[in-house]
Amino acid sequence: MAKKGQKFKKYSPEFKLSVILDMREHHLGFRETARKYNLTILSESSAASMVQRWERIYLEEGAEGLMKERRSKASAANGTRKGRPPKLDKKDEEDLIAENQRLRMENEYLKKLNALVQERIQRENKKK
Repeated sequence: MAKKGQKFKKYSPEFKLSVILDMREHHLGFRETARKYNLTILSESSAASMVQRWERIYLEEGAEGLMKERRSKASAANGTRKGRPPKLDKKDEEDLIAENQRLRMENEYLKKLNALVQERIQRENKKK
């Protein structure tokens, strides 16, 4: 946990990229990489998790992902958001909700149809 009033060091995107590329090239672990580059913030495990976070961002978003500032919150005035974009935009989310509703209706329809067919088969078997 961070201590009150503690100043954090800000690493450049180029440095982060070089750390990740070196780690992947030499097949180093997160802790080994943190030790190699003297990234010990408070503890070795927190430095290793920082390197792990950098690698995840690099794998998900590429080198450009390391360039983004991720500390600030969304601006209330203009509604823009810094950092990562949301997982789905509104249109995609609405499309998924509509598709989900259609599939539920289709599922209920097929269940009712199946029940009617079973009922009809039972009636025909009783007649014989």
